[in-house]
Amino acid sequence: MTNIEKVRLGSTGPEVGRIGLGAMGMSGMYGRADEAESAATIHAALDSGANLVDTGDFYGMGHNEMLIQRALADRKREDYLLSVKFGGLRGPDGSWGGFDSRPEAVRNFLAYSLQRLGVDHIDIYRPARLDPNVPIEETVGAIADMIEKGYVRHIGLSEVGAETLKRAAAVHPIVDLQIEYSLISRGIEAEILPVARELGIGITAYGVLSRGLLSDSLRDRPTFAADDFRAHSPRFQGDNLTANLRLVDALADIATARGVTIAQLAIAWALSRGTDIVPVIGARRRDRWAEARAALDLRLTEAELAAIEAAVPADRVAGERYAAPQMATLDSER
Repeated sequence: MTNIEKVRLGSTGPEVGRIGLGAMGMSGMYGRADEAESAATIHAALDSGANLVDTGDFYGMGHNEMLIQRALADRKREDYLLSVKFGGLRGPDGSWGGFDSRPEAVRNFLAYSLQRLGVDHIDIYRPARLDPNVPIEETVGAIADMIEKGYVRHIGLSEVGAETLKRAAAVHPIVDLQIEYSLISRGIEAEILPVARELGIGITAYGVLSRGLLSDSLRDRPTFAADDFRAHSPRFQGDNLTANLRLVDALADIATARGVTIAQLAIAWALSRGTDIVPVIGARRRDRWAEARAALDLRLTEAELAAIEAAVPADRVAGERYAAPQMATLDSER
């Protein structure tokens, strides 16, 4: 049943489902995932009316793109939109080597993604982070050249600040900024979101469930595997996790009173921020996607929104969203 509302992504972008599917977790970032279930989740998302599938060429060192290719092999190309981040450098041991968004690197990364995804174009192509060694104008210009050649349809950005948004938009229309935004990550509201709206740039919000924190999945304080991102994230460590779970408990009381899950309440809150904000939900199981899909039917009153924000004050969140070395790479946090 295709019943998810469509909205335009930014003022110049394509029509996308009101929520999108983030595929990163299908390639090991949160521990081992089941590939068959991952593919079934992609199918479920499309069948429910979603059409935006988000990935990165460095997710599992290409594994994620190849998984998506296999999952979408029997689908019509016009039925889905691919959003791809590029530029993350990885070693064979999974280590990080920074970011590369030189024009020649843009062309190289794009060629490999087209091959792994098995498509002749990518709908939204974006540098994963701002490369401190390359002016954003050069990177955007290189992607614009690929648009002219038919390999890319639109340009997006990821985790950049307001000034970078302005500089990029002066070179070529930017359809969206992909950035973390949730009840406990609200930093974009001060400056980045107003500038994006002024420029007609949509927001594809990732981390809406704060990597499972804003759900029922972590309330029993599980032990994270060494290859799970959360094993190294400050918000999920020791006293920080204890403090953050107190906020989740307060949110759970509201969810219970409304007869919904914590995750649905968190997604509904994000949806309430505006139709220019499209949550990208990192589901890797069909039941989690169904839970997220149901949040679209939840309408929150002003009183409920106020109660939610009172239960989870932004200044009460413990720990940064990334470890210090990764925070240093975020133009959005400067």
